[in-house]
Amino acid sequence: MLSKSIRFALPLLGAILIGSPLSAAPASTAPVLIGLDADMSGGSALGGEAIRRGVLLAIAEINAKGGVLGRKIKLVVKDHRGVPGRGVDNMLNFAKMTDLVAVVGGIHTPVSLAQLPNIHRDKIIYLGPWAAGTPIVANGHSPNYVFRVSVRDEHAGGFLIRAARDRGFKKPGLLLWRTGWGRSNEKAMKSALKRQKMGLAGVRWFNTSQKDMTLQITQLMDAGADVIMLVANAPDGLVAIRDIAAMPSDKRLPIISHWGITGGDFFKAGRTDIASVDLSFLQTFSFFAPPFPARARTLLKSYCSRFGPCASPADVTAPVGTAHAYDIVRILARAIQKAGTIDRPKVRTALENLKSFDGLMRNYRPPFTAKRHDALNADDFHLARFDENGAIIPGLE
Repeated sequence: MLSKSIRFALPLLGAILIGSPLSAAPASTAPVLIGLDADMSGGSALGGEAIRRGVLLAIAEINAKGGVLGRKIKLVVKDHRGVPGRGVDNMLNFAKMTDLVAVVGGIHTPVSLAQLPNIHRDKIIYLGPWAAGTPIVANGHSPNYVFRVSVRDEHAGGFLIRAARDRGFKKPGLLLWRTGWGRSNEKAMKSALKRQKMGLAGVRWFNTSQKDMTLQITQLMDAGADVIMLVANAPDGLVAIRDIAAMPSDKRLPIISHWGITGGDFFKAGRTDIASVDLSFLQTFSFFAPPFPARARTLLKSYCSRFGPCASPADVTAPVGTAHAYDIVRILARAIQKAGTIDRPKVRTALENLKSFDGLMRNYRPPFTAKRHDALNADDFHLARFDENGAIIPGLE
C-alpha cells in the first residue's frame, strides 16, 4: 500500500507531466497601463490635450502592430490642473495601479518637481514631453527614473540669449515666473549672458495669476532693456503681452519667449495685443518644416483622421506637445520589448541601453544613456511666430 504522502503527491506529479495550469501560470492578457498626468482643464489645458493626442497616436500605432509583449497598451488620464499638490496625489494613485509601467507628464515644471520624491520612491518611470526645468531630470536621484524628450532649460536659456544676440539686442531684461521653472531659466540665461559678454538690464519676477506687470516691465525699460526675455505659461503671458501692447508704440519692447505661452489658449485670448507686439518664441517641431517630411506626413494623416478635420498643419494645436509625446511613448515601447517585461526597474535600465531609435523629432543615436536622460538639445530648437490666424510658423518672417 502506498503511503499517505505518496498518494497525495501522485495527482500533483501527473498534473505537472500533462502540462496542467499547475505547471506554469498563463501570461497576462491585461493591458499595459501608461498614465498621463497633465493640466487637462486649467490655463494650460491645450498643452495637456496636445500631449494626450501624441500619446494616443503612439499607442494606436503600437497596438496595431500587436502591442508590447503580446499585450495592448491603455492610457489612463489624470488632471492636475497645474497644481503641485494634485500632481502628488495623482502620482500616489498611479503607484497603486497594477500593470502600470510609466507616467507621461505635462507642461508644469513645479508639478514635476513636486512629484520627484514619489516617482523615485515608487520606482515609476516618468516620461517628460514638455516641462523644461533642468532639475526635473538633473534631480540627484540614482537610479534616475525621469526621461525627457523635450527642452532642457540649461540648453534653452543659452539658445534664447543667442537668439537675442543674433537679432542685434545688447541688454536683455528677464521677466520670469516666480517658480522653479523661472529660477531654472534665470540661472541658464545669466550664464549665457556672461558667455556672450552681453549686458543684463535686470531680473523681474511675477507671481501666478498676477493681474498687472506694468511695473516690472517699466523697471526693465528704465534699466536700459532693449528686449524682454519672457518665461511664462499662457495665462500670465497674456498679462505681459497686454501690458506691453498698452504702451505707446515707440516704447513697446520686443519679446523673446520660452514656449510655455503656446500651451494654452494664448493666441485666441490675446489676438489683438499679439498683433501689436514683436513676439517670437522657442519651438522644437513644426509640421510646416519637419526634419523628416515623410514621417511627419504619416503622423499628420493619422492625427487628422482621429482628431480632425484638418485643412493643413496649422490645425494642429501645440504641435511640440504632440510630437514629443508621440516619440517618447514609442521609445518606451521599444524599451519594454528589449526588457522582455513591464517590471519598471528593468524597463528603466532598458531605456538607458537602447542603441538607436528613428523618431519624428530626430534619429536618436541613442535616445538616452545612463548619464544622459534628455534626448534633445539646442540643435533641435528654433524660433517661431504666430501668423495672423494663430498658426505657429517657424522662422521670424
